[in-house]
Amino acid sequence: MSFDRTRSAGVLASELARIYGAELQRRLAPLGLSPAQFLVLSELCTDDGQTQRALALRLGVEQATMANTLARMERDLLVARTPHPDDRRSQIMVLTAAARALEPAAVAAAVEVNQAVIEGLPRAERELFLSMLGRVVSGMRDRDDEPDG
Repeated sequence: MSFDRTRSAGVLASELARIYGAELQRRLAPLGLSPAQFLVLSELCTDDGQTQRALALRLGVEQATMANTLARMERDLLVARTPHPDDRRSQIMVLTAAARALEPAAVAAAVEVNQAVIEGLPRAERELFLSMLGRVVSGMRDRDDEPDG
């Protein structure tokens, strides 16, 4: 039995993620954003005022990774911490005006990269590809959520 990496869903998905991430990084760099910071920015634009823990859960990243990303964003004056109204130990992360000003250009950059991913497909296959990719990711997440046993 041989392993054909050109027919491996995992290898191909990993390669797509690597290429996508590099291109997104290239397009976000002039804005002073990393892909991780863009994800936080887009999440807070949708639902501002979340805790670090909530952001980490929603974006599927480790707490330590989220802490580092938020620290960089705070240093760059993109987010500010405010006291949590119900939990003195927690803080709420809110976007600054500077971050909100970056959002349109950052979203445009991400849209351009997403278009580049699917532009090689015939129009009729684009929605099918995205639908199938979404189902695969959802199925893998569901497997991840299953208890070991």
